[in-house]
Amino acid sequence: MCWSAEADLIAGVGIAAVGVACVARARRVRDLPLAALPLLLGAHQMVEAAVWAGDGGTGPATVVWAVIALPLLPLWVPAAVLAAAPRPGLLVPLAAGVATAAALTYALATRPVRAEIRGHTVGYVLDLHHAELLIAGYLIATIGSLLLSGDRGLVGLGVLVAVGALICAALWRMEFVSTWCAFAAVCSVVLLGWVRKAPARA
Repeated sequence: MCWSAEADLIAGVGIAAVGVACVARARRVRDLPLAALPLLLGAHQMVEAAVWAGDGGTGPATVVWAVIALPLLPLWVPAAVLAAAPRPGLLVPLAAGVATAAALTYALATRPVRAEIRGHTVGYVLDLHHAELLIAGYLIATIGSLLLSGDRGLVGLGVLVAVGALICAALWRMEFVSTWCAFAAVCSVVLLGWVRKAPARA
């Protein structure tokens, strides 16, 4: 999330451009899902620009934002990491991602999600049962898969994402400016560096 529609749109376009570069520079087919992650993150930012423009609410932009953020990312990230750096230990975060994504998909299918403009950030409200368990599963799937990848570059990215998530969560709780778009941009550039250094083999 960024602090305005304009910031979200600019960040989204920039992050998506990094994603295009990542995909173009990927030298292994198995790296493509991870290389495409900035494209997804960039699209996510641009969707949120539409949420800002619509003054929040429960419209299509809010639903699309929630589908990407909630069930899609905890499934996409561990699957992409497993493809890029296959190792048995990554089946644990993948399983956590599948379970978390299934629960969040059910929640989105059965309960409305609402976006609320809160000063310089957007809050998303969805009635979740066992929210703490879902958050734990989400973090294991996303950050855990990077940290357990065994790939030095991806482990570093996992540390960066973990620190960024903590800072952004603290700022969001204070109803202050959301800085996630900046971290998404930095993480996308780090991922571009990882793609460029990956060995050229299938």
